[in-house]
Amino acid sequence: MATITARKGLDENDKPVVIGYQAIIRKRGQPSQTKTFRTKRDAERWARQIENEMDRGVFQPRAESERTTVNALMDRYAREVLPTQKGGHREVSRVKHVKEGLGQYSLAALTSSLIADYRDARLKIVGPQSVKHELGLLQRALKKGAQEWGIALPGGIPTFMVKKPSLPASRNRRLVDDEEDRLLTACADARNPWLRSVVVFAIETAMRAGEIVETWKQEPSGAMDANGKHLQVKVSIGLLWENVDLKKRTAHLPKTKNGEARTVPLSSRAVTVLDALPRSMGGRVFGMTYEAMKQAFDRACKRAGIDDLRFHDLRHEAVSRLFEKGFNPMEVSTISGHKTLQMLKRYTHLRAEDLAKRMG
Repeated sequence: MATITARKGLDENDKPVVIGYQAIIRKRGQPSQTKTFRTKRDAERWARQIENEMDRGVFQPRAESERTTVNALMDRYAREVLPTQKGGHREVSRVKHVKEGLGQYSLAALTSSLIADYRDARLKIVGPQSVKHELGLLQRALKKGAQEWGIALPGGIPTFMVKKPSLPASRNRRLVDDEEDRLLTACADARNPWLRSVVVFAIETAMRAGEIVETWKQEPSGAMDANGKHLQVKVSIGLLWENVDLKKRTAHLPKTKNGEARTVPLSSRAVTVLDALPRSMGGRVFGMTYEAMKQAFDRACKRAGIDDLRFHDLRHEAVSRLFEKGFNPMEVSTISGHKTLQMLKRYTHLRAEDLAKRMG
């Protein structure tokens, strides 16, 4: 049975008055629990709840979750976990947004309704994919705290009860009619000598831009160099000649977006492209950055009169062509690097007329 005692202090006239009530629970086999409330009713209600949980064998101490704020949890996760993860630098800005929206709450006070309010507020500012990433980050941090850092969450992890934003329909942009010929003609006329080779190679291999060419991005932390300019970090070095075997017709990718290495088979057309390239001093197959390639690609599309085509759409095109050639999902995922059929499906758009030809 809980012990409820009045806590006394002095009023402005130095006379003793009750300023609160302390509830103490001592139960064999359980750690003692103590908490102070402003009213006796609140103290009794809390004591009944804790004793009931102890009787049912489901009690979890709340002290750590009451002391720890979302701010503190996210800071620890950013300090101890993100540096160990591939692509952890991309989470830095998400940590900031979660802290701005929910940081002041203790983990014990964090509820599904608060998280839902955060979700709705963020959706007015950014897209559903960004909000989904932020909620996923918060969920992983809460799970880490509960499982490994000794922060019990008696009500469970609240993000599990919050509906994640629905993602927009995936792009369904493929090359149609004579767009490929027009695009390649425009690429051949570009001042950038690498552009046409990069475009053909992307269509033939289904490789990501960062797997083909060197990619730089602005440092997410907002760090500056000595001249006050935002630092740029190299995200990808692109494809290297040392990882290409023209005899075996393969290109090995030791580091990929999903964290796993893979070896991409090369079509005869892709091999022809590589055979015609000069060997750069730095060892990179394509001597250009993604930023330069994107600008040149956009200008080529404009010259070719092609609207709403992004370089990443070439990966969609390549994956769809692999299916149309009769490759099964396991074979296509081996080439493209997709981990799940659901992810692969988002990148695949088959033409009904091509499927009809296969039906006979």
